[in-house]
Amino acid sequence: MIALRNIVFYLLFVLGSIVCISMGALTSPLGREHTQRWPDRWSRWHRWLCENILAIRVVVEGPQETRPVLYALRHESFFEAIDLPVLLDKPVPFAKAELFRIPGWRAASRGYGAVEVKRDQGATMLRQMVSQAKGYSAEGRPLCIFPEGTRVPHGEERALQSGFAGLYKLLRLPVVPVAVDSGPLYHRFWKRPGTITVRFHEQIEPGLQREEIEERVRTAINSLN
Repeated sequence: MIALRNIVFYLLFVLGSIVCISMGALTSPLGREHTQRWPDRWSRWHRWLCENILAIRVVVEGPQETRPVLYALRHESFFEAIDLPVLLDKPVPFAKAELFRIPGWRAASRGYGAVEVKRDQGATMLRQMVSQAKGYSAEGRPLCIFPEGTRVPHGEERALQSGFAGLYKLLRLPVVPVAVDSGPLYHRFWKRPGTITVRFHEQIEPGLQREEIEERVRTAINSLN
């Protein structure tokens, strides 16, 4: 039964992805209001497939903020990255540059609103990222980052990437750590039924020293480990 569920899931998800990414790219010249609906639909389609085909239940704990903040999320699988537009209202992800090389993805992402992360370009790129992020935040949109920089297996803890503290300092926004335990169910080819918990923690004020903000965020995002 698990194998059959996964085959159906992959087939429908790939087909839906082709449609939504293509439409996002095609509508990008028409303006953001036209483009945004397609990544949102893609995310909702993915959540529907997880719940109704894979039998994965998603439990959300804690309140989401209504004012612009920087969400710092635990990253265990692609689930939480795809699910962002379901969890939050028009989130702006910090996405690694490799994703923008996927055909159609660059135009769709730019049209929706995403900040491209090029880790090898140092301070110049950081300033560009901060400038873009402040523009989106001024529109009232939440910013989202995976401060570990890559997927981390469930049960493991890793230091946060150095760029997170730089963004925190320059953006001067409150940070909301988010714990996720998607790894045991979703980070595998044969995805399994069960419950994924997404836990929003209380916000952390801006202006803390690097050691303190990194420790508080690292502890919070690993609270479901």
